[in-house]
Amino acid sequence: EKMMIFRQLFEPISSTYTYLLGCEQSGQALLIDPVLPMWQRDLALLNELGLTLAYTLDTHIHADHVTAALRLKRETGSQIACSAVDALPCTDVALREGVPLQMGSVCIDPLFTPGHTDGHLAFLAGERVFTGDALLIDGCGRTDFQNGNAQDLFHSVREKLFTLPDDTLVYPGHDYHERRVSNIAQEKIRNPRLGGDKSLAEFIEIMANLNLAYPKFIDYAVPSNRACGVCAQEIPEDLQQYCDQITDSVQG
Repeated sequence: EKMMIFRQLFEPISSTYTYLLGCEQSGQALLIDPVLPMWQRDLALLNELGLTLAYTLDTHIHADHVTAALRLKRETGSQIACSAVDALPCTDVALREGVPLQMGSVCIDPLFTPGHTDGHLAFLAGERVFTGDALLIDGCGRTDFQNGNAQDLFHSVREKLFTLPDDTLVYPGHDYHERRVSNIAQEKIRNPRLGGDKSLAEFIEIMANLNLAYPKFIDYAVPSNRACGVCAQEIPEDLQQYCDQITDSVQG
C-alpha cells in the first residue's frame, strides 16, 4: 500500500514549521501553515515530488507570520482551508471538527482546540497530530491575545489532544530550540505547563505570569492573515523580512 508523503519544513524568522502531506495515488498535496516568504521553496519541493497543491490549511490566524495561502492559490489554484469559526471571506473550505477533509488517500480530522486563539484547529492525520500553537513541545502558545483564554486552552489540550493514543506523534506549529517532534505520552508526562497533574488553577496562574512582550509583528500579521495572506503595504523596514517575497513566479 502506498504511504503518505510527508515533509517537515522550517522557517527561521518566525521559527514556524510548515508540513507537506501528499497522496501518491492522486498526486495531490496539502500544506499546513505555509509561510509567505517561503512560498517558492514550497512550490519547488512540490515540483520535485511531482505533486499538485490541492489545499493550504492554517491552524489559526497567526500573529507572528503571514500565511502563504493566497499566494499559493494564485500560483497553483489550490483551495484555502481555514477554521469555520473565523469565517474569513477569503476561505474556500471552512474546516470544522467532525467534518474530515479527504484528499485522495489522506484524511485530515480537524480538532477544535481554542485557547491560543478562539478559532484554533489542530489537524489529526493518522498517527500524526499537527497541533499548531495549542500544544508545543514542552510548552503551549500564549493566551493573552486574539480572544485567547487559558481555561479554554487547558480544556482543549487535556480533552482533545491528551485523549489521543499515547504514541500519536505531535508536530507543533513552532519550536524555538530545534526540536522537531514529540508524542502525546511525552507531553502528558513532562509538558511543564499542561502535563502531569497540573490543575486548571495552576495553568491559569502560569499563563498569567509569563510576562511576555507584545508580539512585534501582530498588528501587521493579523490583518494580513484575515485576508488569507495579503501583506499590509506600510510595514516598517525592520519587519519587511516577514513579507519579503520575490515577485517572479517559479512557474515562469
